[in-house]
Order: sequence, then C-alpha cells, then structure tokens
Amino acid sequence: MKPEIFIELIIKYINNSNNSEELDTINKYIKEEQYDRLFKVFIETNYVIDYKMKTFNTPKAKIDLINFIRKEKSLKLKRKFRFYKYAAAASILLVVALTIFLNKDNNTPQFTPPIIVNNQIEKGTDKATLTLANGSEVTLAKGTSYQTPTIDSNGETIVYSKTTNTQKPKTTNYNTLTIPRGGQFQMTLADGTQVWLNSESQIKYPVAFTDGKTRKVELIYGEAYFKVSPSTNHRGANFKVIHQAQEVEVLGTEFNIKAYKDETNVYTTLVEGKVTVAAQFITSNTLASNTKTALIPGQQANLNVKTKNIHIANVDIYNETVWREGIFSFQSKSLKEMMTVLSRWYDMKVEFMDPDLETARFNGALGKDQKIEDILKIIKSFGAIKNFEIHHEKIVLR
Repeated sequence: MKPEIFIELIIKYINNSNNSEELDTINKYIKEEQYDRLFKVFIETNYVIDYKMKTFNTPKAKIDLINFIRKEKSLKLKRKFRFYKYAAAASILLVVALTIFLNKDNNTPQFTPPIIVNNQIEKGTDKATLTLANGSEVTLAKGTSYQTPTIDSNGETIVYSKTTNTQKPKTTNYNTLTIPRGGQFQMTLADGTQVWLNSESQIKYPVAFTDGKTRKVELIYGEAYFKVSPSTNHRGANFKVIHQAQEVEVLGTEFNIKAYKDETNVYTTLVEGKVTVAAQFITSNTLASNTKTALIPGQQANLNVKTKNIHIANVDIYNETVWREGIFSFQSKSLKEMMTVLSRWYDMKVEFMDPDLETARFNGALGKDQKIEDILKIIKSFGAIKNFEIHHEKIVLR
C-alpha cells in the first residue's frame, strides 16, 4: 500500500469515519514497523494538538504537555523512520509537527499580533550559478533551461553527459556550481554520481573523469549529499570529496557533508557503504592529511576545524539528511541553531532582542514550503517567544 493511501486511512481514523474494512486494513498494516511508525506519528501529533487546544491556557496544561512530549521523544529515537516525508506533506502535520522543549519557565504566551512591515521574505527555490571553465557564468533557475553538447539543465537539476576519458588529458576543465542563500539544486556528474546541494553551498568538479583514475570533487563550502557511482563501474576508481579542512574517500556509497563557512565544525554522515575521513592541515607550506578514520553506516564524523580533532558518534540518519526531501528536522536544537538553518533557506537576517531566547530547545520537523510567518506563529504559540516582527528581509524575535 502506498503511504499516501495509508495516511488517508489514518486521518479518517482520527475523525472516527473509518468503516470496518478500513479498520481491518489499518490493523493489518500497523504490524509492519514502517506503517506502525507512521500511524504513531499522526496519533501522537493529533493528541498533542487536541490536548493543547483544550487546556493550554492553564499552567498545569503547559507542564503536562511538555512532559508528554519528552516522554514521546524517547520512543521516537528508538527506531529509524523514513516515511515522515509523507506525513510532512499531509495538512495536519505541516503546521504542527514542531514540538518545543523550553530551557526556562516562560509565562503563558501573549497573543498580541506580530508587527509586519513590508515582508519581503520568501521561501527558497531551485536556483544556482554555473561558472564554466572559461570563467563565464550561467544563471540556472526553476522555469529556465540551459543546454550544451555535454550539459543539460531544466532549471532544477543539471546533468553532465556520462563520458570518461580513456587517457589522462593534458588539462582538466572544471566547472563550479554555486547555490545562493534561498536556493537548492541537484546535479549528476559525468561519472553518474548524484549530488544534492543545500542553500549557501559551492562545489567544484571536473566536466569529465579519466577512466580508472581517482575521481575528485571539491566541496568549497556548504552542505551536500552524495550518491556516488560505484567504483566497479569505473575500473576500480575511488571517489574523493575534498574540503579545505578534510578529505573524504569512498568506493561507492551515500553520505552527507555539512561544512558551512560560519561554523567551526565539519560533519560527515555515512548513509550506506564505507568512507574514510582525514583532517587536512598545512605543514612546511604543504597540504597533508592525518590518519584516516573509517565510518560505518549510521555514524557521523565531527571535525573541529581549529583543533583538527575528529569525534565519531552514532546519529539518526534521517534527521541529518532529510533536508534534501523538503523537510527541516530539528532534534533538540536551540532556537539560535534553528534560525541559522532557516535564515539560509529564506535568505533573511535574524535578531534576538533577548539573548535568553536563543536557548529554547526544539524537537520536530517543518516543511520547507511553509511561509516564514507561519513558522514564527508556531514558535510563538508554544511560548518560546512573546512576539516577532518582520521588517523587509529581517526578523526580530522578542
């Protein structure tokens, strides 16, 4: 059964409108872990909404709600969940999937209207700038197209012809793809490797690879998800992703790298296969790497750019990579961390009038197609902020 159909049955269940046959269907499918998980997400969310709407204005209700969410949080982290993208697409979760953990006791939120002056903040979209080997630039955007004998772009993706050189060429031509704030893009390299690029990212890569030779690309900054074409398809040639702070070597796998310019850590998360991570440093004016650290699926390498130390930890793969599926996932993130992520997608500035607001903790998910005003209203409704203002392309949180 398609998840979308199962979601419709769950919504009817919440509204007490299932017939006996539909109830039997639900009972049959929830015996499978993935459908059981999907069912629980909807039921738990509906409970929270109903509970909150009925009693949120009392101090006891707020305490009970937070305790309930904390209890459910421990259950949610026990199993992987890959069907949440369907739940996020359903209307009942689009605006309420976000749950909040507060570090401090806030008063019941004051429902005063926000101040909005000439709101120019818009959600992100597919767009990028392609810099060719000769230095010329091409603007790629949703609704436009660009074609050459080796490049094909529909404004949402860019695909390079699957060609390789049988002999090492005298010179290698490189292209650079830059994703601005408020943008995202997908690409397929000449070897068939697929890359998803998040907002404010830049990658440099060869327009063709030499058969049997190591395939190298450079993630200059930002976040990218790689689905690498196996080395068995390229005469054993491995694949490397270079960053100024580290080198990731793979044989054919899926992984995510987050390396933003304004962050002091680089995060490499392995989804499938095997990779090795090595910090890079300069010694005697020469770029060198330290001992390689191998990752297994479900592990994340956290590289401190300043100290060059690498910490390995088990993480929830879904939460680390779901951004490419149109969802923001926040697991115990502070309001400051959350707004940093949102500011890249909405290309906006954020100002905290009270530094204590930065420490409110969040756990939940939001659709990337939501309006920023709706997201802020959700945050306000849970009491994390008293109010907010929007001035042109700037948000002020109070």
